[in-house]
Amino acid sequence: MSDNSTTECLLFAEIFSKPVVVQFDQRQGSSDGGAILLKAAERGYGLIGGLAGCLEDKRQAGKIEHSLRELLAQRVFSISCGYPDANDSARLGADPIHKMLLDRDPVTGLDLASQPTLSRFENSVGPRQLYRMGESLATSVIERHAQRLHKRARLVTIDLDPTDDPTHGAQQLSFFNGHYDNWCYLPVMGFVSFNDEAEQYLCAAVLRPGNVTAPAGAVGILRRLLMIVREFFPGVRIRIRLDGGFAHPALLDFLDAEPKLEYVVAMAKNAVLERKAEEAMQYARALSGITGQTEHVYEEVNYAARSWKRERRVLLKAEVVYGEGKELKDNQRFVITNMTQSPQWLYEKVYCLRGDIENRIKELHTLEIGRTSCSRFWANQFRVLLTAAAYILMQELRLRAAGTNCARAQVWTLRERLLKLGVRVVVSVRRMVLHLPASFPFLPAFRQVALALGASPG
Repeated sequence: MSDNSTTECLLFAEIFSKPVVVQFDQRQGSSDGGAILLKAAERGYGLIGGLAGCLEDKRQAGKIEHSLRELLAQRVFSISCGYPDANDSARLGADPIHKMLLDRDPVTGLDLASQPTLSRFENSVGPRQLYRMGESLATSVIERHAQRLHKRARLVTIDLDPTDDPTHGAQQLSFFNGHYDNWCYLPVMGFVSFNDEAEQYLCAAVLRPGNVTAPAGAVGILRRLLMIVREFFPGVRIRIRLDGGFAHPALLDFLDAEPKLEYVVAMAKNAVLERKAEEAMQYARALSGITGQTEHVYEEVNYAARSWKRERRVLLKAEVVYGEGKELKDNQRFVITNMTQSPQWLYEKVYCLRGDIENRIKELHTLEIGRTSCSRFWANQFRVLLTAAAYILMQELRLRAAGTNCARAQVWTLRERLLKLGVRVVVSVRRMVLHLPASFPFLPAFRQVALALGASPG
């Protein structure tokens, strides 16, 4: 703890058999001993270097103490460890582990950047740099998995999903959104998955004004992702999955024009579709009345909205929801697709699998991707990208933990199990030694992740 702290000693006089004195005097200690895994994961990715390479340093060379790469790395590693705000730097400035993450001596090295320095940094990035950073982030993720899979994926699936980011102040481009019933931004997140793998890897995070519609900017994001995927997976089959808010004529025309592209896009019901689904609904009601359970029937129709240039195949799910002591409830669902498989298989085995994105977005909110409290919109977009980079590193740790009790853990659980370790750092002429707890219940998982990231057994 810093020298100006007012709570350096506590006394528990009557709880234990002897008086217990708690002293905050461990100058070479840290509560983030496991964060060295983040450094190892980032080294394999090259994520921070790629992002930093998109920035332009316009500061006076003689007044620079912290390079742009160090400032970016400080924020990404801090967010991963649970310190989402620049103000947290006041508590981390002399932390030996966080110094090590920036390649500084944990004891004698220069302290980390202060909050004013980080705030100036966040507000110095413009839209062109942010565009390049977004492209670099997507490229890093897709290239990483191309290396992992030796460019042999047979299917790459791209999912987009918006989420609300409530605002509480005078942030630029914050607007009231009637759907979410608050003032907010409306960021959109892009995820990519490979073959039949369950994990959806974050590859895009774009902040948008709070009053935009769901498909705003989606064509540009998809065009960029498709280009990168095809660069690293030549000839691969690509599948796009989108929810109902994205069913816009321009986006559908874009999807139809792309070669070797499959898509399933939900759409809102309307009077015409409900009329076409009525026969199937009657059958589902009859089944539910006989079985006393929820029943559903799958059909398909050819449909062309007035704003569409041509007919498209629309899957319909005619579902009747049964509840004990309640009236039967109709629940129609409609999905546009260019795929040829059966409606039931497409709905249950393709479209419904996109629902796991909600868990990924919850994890992003746990990392405080909504900490967009800067007044400038572009500074807030920068914060979103920083959080996205932190999340990508956490996903890499989870990937490396395959086969352990951390393999499917949420990111906050990963942080608690693998990163939040009390440590004492000892530095000698020859090496640095991290003294971690001997009684550590998640040591097998930590050891496996460390070995997978390049550590050697000692």
